[in-house]
Amino acid sequence: MRRDQTAIGQPWRAGNGCVIVRVRLTPKSSIEGVDGVIPSAEGLALAARVRAVPAEGEANAAVEKLIARWLDVPKSTVRVTAGGKSRIKSLTISGETDCLEQRLRDKLARA
Repeated sequence: MRRDQTAIGQPWRAGNGCVIVRVRLTPKSSIEGVDGVIPSAEGLALAARVRAVPAEGEANAAVEKLIARWLDVPKSTVRVTAGGKSRIKSLTISGETDCLEQRLRDKLARA
């Protein structure tokens, strides 16, 4: 279920020199991608799918790569900082906060 993030909030918050994004991850998918915004128990989240299995950190590494590629930022700036063993994860993206938030808004407007 997709929702308009501007009407009911957004799946990220600004931090100190970063943006923290909530992601609901589906591992072992046949295709990889970000499918928009969905509601979760913790609030709105980006819906993401990766091919990797949820073992030995493979899915976490895959979602870091996916989000970095999706936002066109260096992979080294994206880290899973919470929810390492959960489907709902917090990813911290380091960089200029205003620029990152604008990239997120632009990407989701096209989704």
